[in-house]
Order: sequence, then C-alpha cells, then structure tokens
Amino acid sequence: MLGLDLSFFDLEMLRKFVLQGFIFSVQLTVVATFGGIVFGTLLALMRLSGKKILMWPAMVYVNGMRSIPLVMVILWFYLLIPFLIGKPIGAEISAVITFIVFEAAYFSEIMRAGIQSIPRGQVFAGQALGMTYGQNMRLVVLPQAFRNMLPVLLTQTIILFQDTSLVYAIGAYDMLKGFTNAGKIYGRPEEAYLLAAVVYFVICFGLSWLVKRLQAKIAIVR
Repeated sequence: MLGLDLSFFDLEMLRKFVLQGFIFSVQLTVVATFGGIVFGTLLALMRLSGKKILMWPAMVYVNGMRSIPLVMVILWFYLLIPFLIGKPIGAEISAVITFIVFEAAYFSEIMRAGIQSIPRGQVFAGQALGMTYGQNMRLVVLPQAFRNMLPVLLTQTIILFQDTSLVYAIGAYDMLKGFTNAGKIYGRPEEAYLLAAVVYFVICFGLSWLVKRLQAKIAIVR
C-alpha cells in the first residue's frame, strides 16, 4: 500500500551488512557500561566524600557532561584526540573512549542515589566495627547500592545501546550503519531505516521487559 518492498530483507542481507555492525554496537555497549560504572562510581564517591578538593572537580565533570549533547562529545573526541597525540586512533576506539567518559556522568548520578539510599545506621555500624571509609564502602555500602540500583543501571544500559547509533557521525560501523549500507546497495533506503527501527524496538523492548521482571524480583527480596 505504501509502495514498500521488503524482499531484500533476508538472512543473507543481515549477515552481510548488519551482523558486523550489531556486534560492534553490543561490544561498545558492554565496554562503555562497565567502564562507565567503574568511572562513575569513583565520581560518586568523590562527590560524597565531603572533601571540596574531590567534590568540586567531580561535580563540574558530571554536570558538564550531562549538559552537552552526546553527538557533540563524539565529534570532539574524534577530532581532538588525534590533534593532541599527533595520529588518528580510528572511529571505533574514539567511540569507546567517548561513551565511557560520557556515560560515567550518568552512572555516577545513579550510583550516588544508590549509595544515599542505604540507611545511615549501616554505615555507622561499619564504623563502629572499626572499618575505614574505603572498607565501609566496599564491604557494606556499595554491594547494597548496586543491588538497589541494578534495574536503573540496566535501563541506562539500554539507553546506551540506543545511543550507539550516534557513532554514524564519525563513520563507525554500527548496526544502523549496516542497515544504511544495505539500503544504499539495494536501492531501498526507506525500507532499510524502517527495518532498523523495528530491530532496535524489538531488542530494546525485550530488554526493558526483562528489566521489569528483575525489578519485581528485587522488590520481593526486599
């Protein structure tokens, strides 16, 4: 009815054009999630440390990153890092670095909320046992904070997967790039973008459903 022709959509097309991009999108999501959580947790601890020398740099970093569009940060890193080091690093490596430093700001706020959700009585109990600040955080606070914030962390990861499509700006071969190339080769760009939207929806909707199930189980455990 709309003049769409989806006859080119088959397993061969997916294998030839989309699979490589899908693998890169997943790899970028996983690496950026782990790197962002580690870096973000450090930022959260800095903001909660009570020491201005740690609080202010972390606050400026987090608020600054959260105020800039991701696509601009992607372009900045892609253009500035080769300028600073004197050699290109490639679109893929640039994308990984960008996503880690950008997502760390968002994971930082999630972890800060998770840490603050832990009753102060447990922190005082750890101090009463002679634990240092680091031991208290590592053994008492952070394990509970991670459990409490797990659904939110996973939701942010789903958003991160969607955002990987922005690496088109620097020419990295992600899943959207695969569909774009297929649309050009087969002369069906509209159909290719429609299929890309459907695939993103199916993946993200399925993951969101799993996160809701996990959230329900965590609520029961509580």
